[in-house]
Amino acid sequence: MLKVTLKQLHYFVTVAEHQSISAAARSLHISQPAITHAMGLLEDHFQLQLFLRHHAQGVSLTTSGQDLLVRASSLLAHAHELETNVKQLGQGLYGRLEIGCFFTLAPMYMPPLITQFLQLHPQVDVRLYEANQDELNEGLHTGQFDLAFMYTLALGPDLAAEVLAEPMPHILLDPNHELAHQDSISLTELVDLPMVLLDVAPSRDYFTSLFRNQGLEPWIRYRSPSFETVRGLVGHGMGYSVLVTQPMANVDYNGNALCLRPIKEEVEPGYISMTWLEAKRPTRLMQTFQEFAKQHFSATQ
Repeated sequence: MLKVTLKQLHYFVTVAEHQSISAAARSLHISQPAITHAMGLLEDHFQLQLFLRHHAQGVSLTTSGQDLLVRASSLLAHAHELETNVKQLGQGLYGRLEIGCFFTLAPMYMPPLITQFLQLHPQVDVRLYEANQDELNEGLHTGQFDLAFMYTLALGPDLAAEVLAEPMPHILLDPNHELAHQDSISLTELVDLPMVLLDVAPSRDYFTSLFRNQGLEPWIRYRSPSFETVRGLVGHGMGYSVLVTQPMANVDYNGNALCLRPIKEEVEPGYISMTWLEAKRPTRLMQTFQEFAKQHFSATQ
């Protein structure tokens, strides 16, 4: 018979989230010894050390603890889904969904996706988090995110991904740029001109690889981790950029005009994927959202 209780797992997840037993006790409104006892029972049952205790600095998860966190979070999500589905049997979809999205993709793709999903399932609570690639990877592994929308570059082997869109990269210029009059632009024409690079992983490696795959090395004059700052520098005539995301408005924040031109060479598209931890057992809510996302992206291509 299973000797581990959902309450113990809930305590464990809370301690992991707060990285502190005392903070978890305050969050749960129970005594600190009660949590310490529950953590001891879990470690005794699994015969594993789940936490590293740091004097006056809280706790951190061991490798075994990180693995249990993913599985415990999944089990608790299924238990919550079972409870809500039974309570609201026949009355629609309920629950909370934690969604991560790469920060340059979120403004364009997430508002219509989430609002249209909630129109169909108004009782669902969708939480959106914008983050960089490393933060999305970490959030998937710790169970912070159920799903993440990100580029497929540099994904770990334990992550499952489904490609939703394959947008092509383009050249971004101000209308007075010397190459702006052309219908398409070769990378060889750009290599000696100043480039404004979106300097964030994995975008920077992807954009520079477009040149390097052609045996070229771009002259990177300016760098910024901000998508809009890159557009602003281009709009002020500081150079060209190579981007994938294409906002509807071809102006920067200051109202300066921008123009887009396709790349003349055959280049690799950017692959936008819906990603999740392969070991995570999907809830019905997660599966419903996955299917909706696939249909939504397919309809917008």
